[in-house]
Amino acid sequence: MLQGFLPSLIEGAVTTLSVAVCSLLIAVMLGLLGALMKLSRSRLLWGLATTYTTVIRGVPDLVLMLLIFYGGQLAVNELAPKLGFKDVIDINPFIAGVTTIGFIFGAYLTETFRGAMMAVPPGQREAGIAYGMTPAQVFLRIVFPQMVRFAIPGFTNNWLVLVKSTALVSVIGLSDMMNRAGLAAGTTREPFTFYLTAAALYLIITTVSVLLLRFLEKRYSLGVKVIAL
Repeated sequence: MLQGFLPSLIEGAVTTLSVAVCSLLIAVMLGLLGALMKLSRSRLLWGLATTYTTVIRGVPDLVLMLLIFYGGQLAVNELAPKLGFKDVIDINPFIAGVTTIGFIFGAYLTETFRGAMMAVPPGQREAGIAYGMTPAQVFLRIVFPQMVRFAIPGFTNNWLVLVKSTALVSVIGLSDMMNRAGLAAGTTREPFTFYLTAAALYLIITTVSVLLLRFLEKRYSLGVKVIAL
């Protein structure tokens, strides 16, 4: 049915997962940093984080992908001769894709983590400071373990959208699942078959992700009583 292209699609799915996981790591780090900045008393830090989330959430992902890949490559090659490099430098599509997607979803996770941190009772943070903990210790020992439970639902939604957004890396030449599905569809002239297969693979990835994150949410909710209003 797939005329021998299934192994190629599986390899593409592995690349897609690699892009998604690496992007998620960047997004989580930026999200935590952005959330702390937005909750900071410093107007400068708050302003920088607010500008970041506002701009990123207001510009289409595809535009950012093309700007970073082509614009970044142009900027690097403009700067390279000044640093003594004579050869043309090509930006790796994998690095460009991971960086862009991570940068984009860092803005969304900033708001997710900010809301989760605000859900932790402030009295607990104050108690930690009164006990003699440093702000870093208060975050790691008191805030972070509790905010995870509040962050998981929003984190799940962002992860699912991130996985689907990895399809954008195909436009910059990365041999991901969509790129390979497109090549197979062009070779066999059976686009419906291969794009449907790619859709099924995406669905498998997202379904497994939902099940795992739902299990994680239940684990972090142990001992929490839900009161019906």
